Amino acid sequence: MKNEQVHAIIGPQKSSQAKFVIELGGKAEVPIVSFAATSPTLSATQSKYFVRTAQDDSSQVKAIASIVQAYGWREIVPIYEDTEYGNGLVPFLLDAFQEIDTRVPYRSRIPLYFNDTQIMRELDKLKAMQKSIFLVHMSASLGSRLFLLAKDAGMMSEGYAWLVTAGLSTLLDPLGSEVMDSMRGVLGIKPHIPTSKKLESFKSRWSKNFTISKPQSKIKELNLFGLWAYDTVWAIAMAVEKAGIVRSRYVKQNTSESTVDIAALGKSETGPRLLSSILSTRFQGLSGDFHLAGGERVPSAFEILNLIGKAERVIGYWTPERGLSRNLYANGKIAYSTSKNKLKEPIWPGDTTQQPKRLRIGVPLKTGFNEFIKVEWNPEDDKPNVSGFTRDVFVSVVEALPFPLPYEFIPFVNKSKQSAGTYNELLDQIKLKNFDAAVGDITIIANRSTNVDFTLPFSESGIRMVVLTKRDERENMWIFLKPLRPELWLTTGIAFIFTGLVVWVLEHRENKVFRGKPAQQLGTTLWFSFSTLFFAHREKVVNNWTRFVLIIWIFVVLIISQSYTASLASMLTVKRLQPTFVDVKEIRKNGYFVGHQKNSFVKDFLVKQLNFNDNMLREYSTPEEYHDALSNGIHNGGVAAIFAEIPYIKLFLAKYCSKFQMVGPTYKTDGFGFAFPLGSPLVPYISRAILNVTQDKDKMEEIERRNFGGETTCLDQAAMVPSGGLGLPSFGGLFIITGVASMSALLIYVTKFLYIHWPASNTVDQERSFYMRVLELAKHFDKEDPSAHHLNGAGTRVHPVPSAEIVGASPDSDDARSHSRTSSEGSGDIIGDQDHDNHTPRSSAANPEPPHTP
Repeated sequence: MKNEQVHAIIGPQKSSQAKFVIELGGKAEVPIVSFAATSPTLSATQSKYFVRTAQDDSSQVKAIASIVQAYGWREIVPIYEDTEYGNGLVPFLLDAFQEIDTRVPYRSRIPLYFNDTQIMRELDKLKAMQKSIFLVHMSASLGSRLFLLAKDAGMMSEGYAWLVTAGLSTLLDPLGSEVMDSMRGVLGIKPHIPTSKKLESFKSRWSKNFTISKPQSKIKELNLFGLWAYDTVWAIAMAVEKAGIVRSRYVKQNTSESTVDIAALGKSETGPRLLSSILSTRFQGLSGDFHLAGGERVPSAFEILNLIGKAERVIGYWTPERGLSRNLYANGKIAYSTSKNKLKEPIWPGDTTQQPKRLRIGVPLKTGFNEFIKVEWNPEDDKPNVSGFTRDVFVSVVEALPFPLPYEFIPFVNKSKQSAGTYNELLDQIKLKNFDAAVGDITIIANRSTNVDFTLPFSESGIRMVVLTKRDERENMWIFLKPLRPELWLTTGIAFIFTGLVVWVLEHRENKVFRGKPAQQLGTTLWFSFSTLFFAHREKVVNNWTRFVLIIWIFVVLIISQSYTASLASMLTVKRLQPTFVDVKEIRKNGYFVGHQKNSFVKDFLVKQLNFNDNMLREYSTPEEYHDALSNGIHNGGVAAIFAEIPYIKLFLAKYCSKFQMVGPTYKTDGFGFAFPLGSPLVPYISRAILNVTQDKDKMEEIERRNFGGETTCLDQAAMVPSGGLGLPSFGGLFIITGVASMSALLIYVTKFLYIHWPASNTVDQERSFYMRVLELAKHFDKEDPSAHHLNGAGTRVHPVPSAEIVGASPDSDDARSHSRTSSEGSGDIIGDQDHDNHTPRSSAANPEPPHTP
């Protein structure tokens, strides 16, 4: 600029250098045209005199994201050089990965000054972190060192995937055969160069001239940057001619001769005119359509490469309009695609076609209930074969995902192919990064969720207990006692006696039926009370309070008798499964043994939640062991109950439905789920897919039928479990009503009696003790009430006999004997008003009544 007063500057080739030169060009108004400074941090917005004839690195970000999405990589680690070129692309990559929900757990930044030892240390760190998917963005010099060291570290073997950006993919030609061999299986991306006669002619001329001038050179043809440089020179030449520039000079602001005085450069007279001409130049160059927009080259399609030794194999293309495709020029309108099926199958590191980053899914090895998860080894190649309900659900869920998810099942076993531990230890392997996920009958519980992330459950949840059933109660000779529980029998008996006592108190002074000798009164009272059960009482009552009490009591008796009849009829006509135990407290109180599944969290639940002693627990693995333990019972080395999750119990009862029952409350759990590392981006996708699968009734029924062979449960056993008889709470309200009614009538009657007769006892003798007064009241209560109107057995009124008539009667006459009996009846006899022997009742001579039975 200072010495030659150039019209334009082509270059520089590095983004870090271009930043300074752009500033100079902007002040001198000299166009800076770069074909190699691709960092997104450089743009025409910084200086309008910066023109980029190469594609911006950020233009490849969507193509890279499509490849990552196509192969279902939910996690990727960028490895980039710590320069302006390397750091400039990272923010764009992070944004693109975030859009497709691909996590970037770590970013490996390698400075240019790192030696091989430092680079190897960084690779070892990545290897220790169990990372296997990498995106490399660096120059050819640093990239070649990286891949050689990665091969030495064993990271170019099966299970790893490497993707390189355009900056490295376009500079593979100068790399030696050793470097190319170390990159075997790597995927790359670079701008597509369309074939043309002009390009072929140039290649022929280049090869001929370069071979003659430099016969020892290994470079046989220009790479993409060389083609961009060639087109850049042509573009500037065409722009100069179009602008009509012959010569130009700088307008200097001062005459300083300092070599570092930027202001002394002045400004180019033709700079603005040349810049405008360059930006408007458009032609078909060697690299395709040369067209600038916003001071930068318009992006074209990208090729997706697979490096196989020294060869580059194009496996597909990416365009902004159609996404991924095998053929760049396809007829018709094609929808945008991110499917790997649109690409040819690549060869991955380790010379395998098996896609890297296959999820290493740990599965438990079970000795029982293999319908849920089963592991077998193929005798031919000794590879594990996993089957079962949970495996089939997982496969269906993966098929429902919107992206491919390669995986492999790895049994959680030791060297002798035995189970390597409990389910908790299996989940610990995810935290230790030995597994990427766990699939099986793994229950979601709180303490496990601190180490792993669970998906939504895909099975029924809850813990219940299964017990042995008793024999049919219809064969029990005491079955008539079963409809009512003991406490209800006792309460009913007490109520009968209490009601009879109340009736006796209310009727004793007024009703001859409830008078007589004490034993006879007791018998009459009990007979009257209990006969109301069958409504067979014939004794008439004369007190209105008695009638009130009996109305309430007979209603209560009616309800209880009808309920008893219905319950007994049900027991005699319906075959019921009687469980041996229904109460957990009873089992724990009596110290009976209980069982649980081996290596299950249910053991901790029984100890910590239900307070069972650890020495009272027994482990079982198979349904057959469940059957034997429950059949032996509490006295023959068995158990009283087995606690398990509902899916296991249903499967067990499907085989032994007639002998066992699922009883007791349901203790809440969250069911079976798939486990992933904490923060795994796969969890929300898997959970949504689980919802889609579990809501597809036909698919779930097909999976259950394939693994369980049909129905997995008996009929609804809850309806078959007897209630143990009617209990006191069911009739508590009735007993309260009749009790209140009886007590109210009794208190009113007694209060009235005391009100009338207590003052009389005080006037007899003021010096008598309280006890004697109470005794006098009792004797008075035992006497017949003279003011009451008594009815005889036939309903006729008994009239008192005048004293004169008594005196005049002959002692041996019938009248005298009749009077004598009447007098004795007044003293407390409960015999009816019919004479003994052959005597007839007293009646009017004018209207005799026939004899009748009392």
